[in-house]
Amino acid sequence: MTMNPSRRRFFQSTAAAGGIAVLGPKAVLAQQAAGTFTPEMFGAKGDGVANDSRAFAMLGHAVSEAGGGTVTLRKTTYIVGGQTRAVAPTSLYYFSPVELMVFKGCTKPVTVRGNGARLKCADGLRYGVFDLEGRRVDKPMPYLGPGVAAPYNAMIRAEKCSGGIEISDLELDGNLPGLVIGGPYGDTGRQIPTMGIALLDNSGPELIREVHSHHHAMDGLLIDGLDAAAPRLPKRLIQGLRSEYNGRQGASIIGGRGYVFERCKFNHTGRSVIESAPAAGVDIEAENGKKNRDHRFMDCEFIDNVGCGLVADSGDSDGGTFTRCTFVGTTAWSIWPFKPNFRFNNCRIVGAVVNAWGDKDVERATQFSDCLFLDDPALAPGGKIYYGGKPSGPVVELSQGLNVLFRRCTFRLTHQGQLPWSWYAIYEDCKMSQHSPGQAFPKGKYRGYNVLTGNVDLYGTWVGGVLVANGTRLEKVQMGGKTW
Repeated sequence: MTMNPSRRRFFQSTAAAGGIAVLGPKAVLAQQAAGTFTPEMFGAKGDGVANDSRAFAMLGHAVSEAGGGTVTLRKTTYIVGGQTRAVAPTSLYYFSPVELMVFKGCTKPVTVRGNGARLKCADGLRYGVFDLEGRRVDKPMPYLGPGVAAPYNAMIRAEKCSGGIEISDLELDGNLPGLVIGGPYGDTGRQIPTMGIALLDNSGPELIREVHSHHHAMDGLLIDGLDAAAPRLPKRLIQGLRSEYNGRQGASIIGGRGYVFERCKFNHTGRSVIESAPAAGVDIEAENGKKNRDHRFMDCEFIDNVGCGLVADSGDSDGGTFTRCTFVGTTAWSIWPFKPNFRFNNCRIVGAVVNAWGDKDVERATQFSDCLFLDDPALAPGGKIYYGGKPSGPVVELSQGLNVLFRRCTFRLTHQGQLPWSWYAIYEDCKMSQHSPGQAFPKGKYRGYNVLTGNVDLYGTWVGGVLVANGTRLEKVQMGGKTW
């Protein structure tokens, strides 16, 4: 969907320009030995007024120096985020982000216990492209020159840790409405890292539980994980994450294998102050030579994003399973699964699906099993349902999607949605009905027992089992040009 500037370029440049490298006092060294840390040890106020960025940066350095440890926060609001002005017009960053919690190279477990704490970005910080005086600058796109501004790279960043990362019970508030927005950067929008959580090349277990990551200028969560196969992968579990109202993505997965998401919400991306493509709920897009393999989502939501609810279209990505998930596309496609071996089981889908992966190998093609396709506006925020930018249209647009399978699926279309537009799909034991008078084209192969009601053109369809089309029983027949 979009090619982003190299993440490593940003992290390296900000560490040099705006990072805080300090050694803790004797009291901190004592706590290092005990393996327990609080931001208050490093001077944090946690009063919702004072800026505690320096304390969190020192905390991150101390944990990293100790090789790991337990971070305990109070149930309060910590104000974070800041910027250092550049003096040279050749600098990439004119307003360099401060460093916050960075855990790097930890060989022992790192545990962040939020206890209901909130980290909130300070008001009035810049994000985008500006001149040296702080005035907004709009350059012709794409633009990769100097003038960049950001308040932080990530509120929590774990990189190359082997001991394990656990983050729980925490709110990460990017305060997007409180930022000063500058010009665009990158290929489109503002591709400048400003994220809630970044997980980068960690070889140990990764666990995120009950975190609310919202209103970040870019992503609520970025995963750039290790993708090598192993006899036994470490646990990689994201549970109860709410990643909403972020500027570019609820979650970007640009590399990794075997991540599991349970009860997560990836909703309302791009619905705050700014949006940057793909503006998706989740973008599975392998970058920088990485692979994406076999991620699983269970009981998750992908609702009302400016872009797709789920998109998988770029890079070396293969394998994704979605079970009991809800997809609602209001201004863009609900699902865009243009990679092999994606499976949707018992999902609820409102709004149109596009670009499902077709393949001569039936097992590699996209499969929908026991899914419910609906078009009731009452199920969509604002009553909007996306049909490819038209008032009505097919709820699945497959075009040449060879062997895309719908098994025991129900299409219950009571408003403006139409049955799938397909040529070579497989329908097996499906119930399909539409209220719209528009003609639909759910062509392909029908196996098992299928029931279809509505204005359809089935020219060229092969019925291998039984198809009851508008009351007419068809069995083991190649269809002609009649409209049923």
